[in-house]
Amino acid sequence: MQITTARVAHFIDHLEKEKRYSPNTLKAYKFELKRFCQHGQTLIQDISIQEIKNYVGVLRSRNLSTKSIHRALSAIRSFFEYEKQNGLIENNPASLIQVPKAQRNLPTVLDTDQAAKLFEFNPQKPIEYRDKAILELLYGCGIRLSELVMLDIEDVNLQAGFARVLGKGNKERQCPIGRLATKAVNEWLQVHPSITKAGPLFTGRGGARISPRTVQARLKTIASRQLGDNSLHPHLLRHSFATHLLESSSDLRAVQELLGHSDISTTQIYTHLDFQHLAKVYDGAHPRAKTSNKGS
Repeated sequence: MQITTARVAHFIDHLEKEKRYSPNTLKAYKFELKRFCQHGQTLIQDISIQEIKNYVGVLRSRNLSTKSIHRALSAIRSFFEYEKQNGLIENNPASLIQVPKAQRNLPTVLDTDQAAKLFEFNPQKPIEYRDKAILELLYGCGIRLSELVMLDIEDVNLQAGFARVLGKGNKERQCPIGRLATKAVNEWLQVHPSITKAGPLFTGRGGARISPRTVQARLKTIASRQLGDNSLHPHLLRHSFATHLLESSSDLRAVQELLGHSDISTTQIYTHLDFQHLAKVYDGAHPRAKTSNKGS
């Protein structure tokens, strides 16, 4: 059997409905599988480990980053595993292929002064109340953009102070909502266009669920006005949430739970950021860290 467009479509549909993968991941996997099919052998039962290794070599020759090669191999590996479960192949030829781990770049974060300045505006219009509530949840709860846009009004319990969030892999968790975020969400609900106060928590034009692209555009507009820099994006607020929390508490396990990371190694990248913060404090304050031009 060939790797056809229909087979790939079935696989993507499975990831969307059963695995609840994000739209960005679905788009990336679809692209990677299309590129793989254009490479050579498309008879699924004839694709060998060596052929996939050769394909990885081709990607390397194109100077793709290790991260991009990881993504391509992940899509291929997942597809073959799906077809193995469907009984179309006996073994997954991509299961044993390893690519060196990509170097993890430290995420950019706002400092606490920038974060405070970002919120220094008083909403006047409904859209501004909505935007402030979005900012408060992204920075105050550390939730992902995909999790934010999928929130319904009934997912948020302001009296109890938590939001029910559906994360990656269809995993549900409860995220605490702080005092300022509670206030912002409550003020948004007072002007929310839904008469029944049900359905999507955040809406765009016509009362439809807000899109990720709209959230990204609004954040850039607010950051340009408040900070003089339009490079703000939702994940930067999530990074800032995690970093500032670790700087204050050092409780890595708690941050892992709040972020919804299944593997604590993913959360540990923020300990490197925290170390940078501690190193700066040390260099600026400790007498043994200060350089001296006096005679030595």
